[in-house]
Formats: sequence, C-alpha cells, structure tokens
Amino acid sequence: MRPVLPATVLRRTVLRQRQSPFTATRFASSNTNASVEATQKKAQEALASAQQTAGRVWESTKKLWEPAGQKFGQLLGSYKQPLQYNLAVTREVLKQIYVAEGLQPPTLAAVREAYATIWTRAISPAYWRGIAQSGELVKVGIYGVEAYTIFKVGEIVGRRSLVGYDLH
Repeated sequence: MRPVLPATVLRRTVLRQRQSPFTATRFASSNTNASVEATQKKAQEALASAQQTAGRVWESTKKLWEPAGQKFGQLLGSYKQPLQYNLAVTREVLKQIYVAEGLQPPTLAAVREAYATIWTRAISPAYWRGIAQSGELVKVGIYGVEAYTIFKVGEIVGRRSLVGYDLH
C-alpha cells in the first residue's frame, strides 16, 4: 500500500512544476501610462544613440577605405565603368535566381541533423557491411578521394607553392 501525501505537499509540488526557472515572476508592478511613456522614451533615446554611433562608424570606415577604392579605380582605368555595370547586372540576376529558386541557407537544425547522420553511419558496422555488399563502397571511396584532393589543392593554393613553404 502506498503512503498518502498530505494535500499541502501536493499543492507545493504542483506549484513548483508550474513555475519554471525561466519564467519571470512579477511583483506588484503597476503598468501606468507614465511608466510606459518613460520606457518608450528610454528606448527611443537608446535607438537614437545607436544610430549616431553606427553613422560615425560608417563615416570612419568610408574614410579608411576611400583611398584604396580610388587607387583601385585608377588601376582599372577605362575598364571601371563596364566592370561596374557587369557586376550590377550579375548581382540582379543572382537576386532573381535566389528568389525564384527559393534558396536559403540551411537552418542550424538541418546542419546538426546532417552531421548526426554522418556520425551515426560512420560508427555503425552494419552500415559499412551494407554498402560493401551493395557495391556503394567504391562510390564512397571515390567521394573521399575527391574531398582529399580538393583539400590538398586548397593547401597548395594557400601556400602558393607546390611543395613546402617559401622561407626566404
């Protein structure tokens, strides 16, 4: 036979379950128009301050990069205007493709799911037996060699040398 708990213990347990550590507890606050207006005023002041700071940062960034942009423009010479036009057209075409195809970066959940699938397959002997029996192991091996080759080409490009680093 189970012991019977007093009603007060049950009430406390239920109340504890309802109150999550992430829920805010409100204590005798009043929601008057004056406090709402004061809060809105503070928020507007913070926004104005942030906009002023962003404007100053933008201006200093423009001052920093403007000489480099002018030098680059001088190096391009007469090719500058056609190049800007072609880049603008390319940007607009890519925007249209992005919208038409419904492209978007993967969500964090999708990335986690993909890595979880790869990991569970990599450590599963049954998976490896199955692809060995079906002949898919050759395809997986070729994909692995392709990935390794792309990695090594990236290293060569990064070093700017076929073998080793230039130490001069």
